[in-house]
Amino acid sequence: MSLYEERYPAEYWFSCYSHFELASTTYEAPARLTEGKRLVYYDVETQKRADEVGGWEHADKMLISIAITYSKDDDFKVWHEKDIPEMIRYMNSYDMVVSFNGDNFDSKVLSHYADVSGMQKKSFDVAQYLSEKLKHRIRLEAVATATLNVGKSADGLLALQWWKEGKIDLIIDYCKQDVKVLKEIVEYGQTNQHVKYNDTQNNNILTVDVYW
Repeated sequence: MSLYEERYPAEYWFSCYSHFELASTTYEAPARLTEGKRLVYYDVETQKRADEVGGWEHADKMLISIAITYSKDDDFKVWHEKDIPEMIRYMNSYDMVVSFNGDNFDSKVLSHYADVSGMQKKSFDVAQYLSEKLKHRIRLEAVATATLNVGKSADGLLALQWWKEGKIDLIIDYCKQDVKVLKEIVEYGQTNQHVKYNDTQNNNILTVDVYW
């Protein structure tokens, strides 16, 4: 008989086991981040580069060329610069505002047009979520190609060139593709509780668990 068994009577051990069994049966996993919430996804493209406005800390001066939102209610919506205050009010009507790097960039660009504090409180920044788990920054392209086998259709610099050339339809298609990819990454994570990403440093594909 062990020292612990000698020190405590059988009734004590029975009460402990009963407590542990009861606790295990009443445990409930915490709700997922997006569970039960109405989501709206968004992305923005700008008229100016960071170096044209004095650096990334002045993102509010980069101005909107085109913004895109997606929700199950309204599918994809296109927003021009004149529509941005209405877009912000629209996104505030949802439970969660989903972006990729929206906390550090997109919402700052939008702040030129209206108060964004409401949507920031509802923000789910997928880039921030993954960066905190991985302890390094990650690009949408790295997640999209590994998880969905789909890449970005262009890049932000090309979208800036299109703005200067008046090719608005190309900007709309590009921005819409980014929102579609973001939506599908979130849905993949909801279903599979993980997403994949390209680890370019070691040239392989890795998996990260997500609970959204």
